Amino acid sequence: MADQHAHSGEDKRPTETPAIRWEEPPEGPVLVLLDQTRLPAEEVELVCTDASALVDAIQSLAVRGAPLLGIAGAYGVALAAARGYDVNEAANVLAGARPTAVNLAVGVRRARAAHEAALARGGSIDQAAEAALAAARQLHEQDAEASARMAQHGLALLDELLPAGGHRILTHCNTGALVSGGEGTAFAVALAAHRAGRLRRLWVDETRPLLQGARLTAYEAARSGMAYTLLTDNAAGSLFAAGEVDAVLIGADRIAADGSVANKVGSYPLAVLARYHHVPFIVVAPVTTVDPDTPDGASIEVEQRPGYEVTEITAPQVPVTGAGGGIPVAPLGTQAYNPAFDVTPPELVTAIVTEEGVVSPVTAEALGELCARSRQVTIS
Repeated sequence: MADQHAHSGEDKRPTETPAIRWEEPPEGPVLVLLDQTRLPAEEVELVCTDASALVDAIQSLAVRGAPLLGIAGAYGVALAAARGYDVNEAANVLAGARPTAVNLAVGVRRARAAHEAALARGGSIDQAAEAALAAARQLHEQDAEASARMAQHGLALLDELLPAGGHRILTHCNTGALVSGGEGTAFAVALAAHRAGRLRRLWVDETRPLLQGARLTAYEAARSGMAYTLLTDNAAGSLFAAGEVDAVLIGADRIAADGSVANKVGSYPLAVLARYHHVPFIVVAPVTTVDPDTPDGASIEVEQRPGYEVTEITAPQVPVTGAGGGIPVAPLGTQAYNPAFDVTPPELVTAIVTEEGVVSPVTAEALGELCARSRQVTIS
């Protein structure tokens, strides 16, 4: 079940209303989510009491973004354990809620493994639930730390590639605090540049069809006091042609072993434009987004979203008449092609920035070494 509570968003910084948090009211533990489908018009929180409500929130994009999905998945397992539901069943439905986003499955596996390990040691059901929650909280903390380190590495890379400063950065979709336990991935790098006085302009792709750039990235940029400009996705080419873009920064939902990057649809065309115009195309993502079990881009399962997201426009507090709950913008019966992601091959990626360092050029060998170093750090 999920309930909604509206909060005023006036005079708040982006991180004052957390994207996700665990609470333990008298009636039992809950997972509280900032409903991102209602932004920027209003800040509304969803209160999830079971895994099915969380799955609905994930699939409706109330909670979204690769790192945050991993955190949500871990908390979802902990929620099922704490409330006495079937943990394995909950884990399975959560892990399959968005197939392209590898972090979701990673978070689910971590919490389930902690739960199973506690039971294997002879722990009680309550102790196993506590172990799952501890794993989720640890993942949440680790993501916040990773976000800060990615920002440092990313800013250093920008300064190396663009020593003149005054960076004009183009970004796509939303990669800030709304997708992270910290300040985000690609957006965190731009924010670090802003704080250092080296961001001249953040170009924000609208990100059709669900407008995560217009609704979410512009929302975060405005609250951070950044110089930003919103553009329609199909206006990006004219920006490149005018020489107004110094670098492209995007996040990732899955990075294959060969360095192919799955990200919000519209990312691949930016990579092609960047290559033609000799502009760095930089991917910022935690190491958990690298999936060594996915060999290449062709092996990445690309989620297909409902057609009504294209044939209708939705907006909070606006009367709707369409079958999908939106305002129709295409003739009744129109079929729509609506992949949630596209895949950029490694040869078009200038660098992948992670919390463990930068991979450039992007090769399977370099990514493998990075992941190996990350595992050693985790184990130690």
